[in-house]
Amino acid sequence: MNTIKYMDYIGSVSFSAEDEVFYGKIEYINDLITFESDNAHDLKKAFEESVDDYIAFCKEKGVNPDKPFKGSFNVRLKPALHKKAIQKAVQQGMSLNKFIETTLEKELQE
Repeated sequence: MNTIKYMDYIGSVSFSAEDEVFYGKIEYINDLITFESDNAHDLKKAFEESVDDYIAFCKEKGVNPDKPFKGSFNVRLKPALHKKAIQKAVQQGMSLNKFIETTLEKELQE
C-alpha cells in the first residue's frame, strides 16, 4: 500500500487507471474521509485539506479525531522466532510483552 503522511495522519493512496485518478482515505480514524486528484501534487494537497477539515469538524463536535487503540494485539510468529524472543526476554529479566514493547519502541524511535 502506498501512503502519505501529514501531521500524525496517514493516508492510503491508490490509482484508478480506468478513471485516471489518484484516490485515498485517511487511515486509523473513526470516520471514512476520502480524497482524490488527477495528479500527485494535488493529491497531497487534497489529503492535507481533508485532514485539516476533519480535525476542525471533530473539534467543533467535541469528539476525538483519532481511532482509539486498546494497547493489545495478537502477533503470530514462526515457532523458532517465538522461542528466540522468549529466551532473549528471560535473559534480560523481562516478560515477553515487555521485551516486545521495548523492542518496538527502539525500532520506532524517530
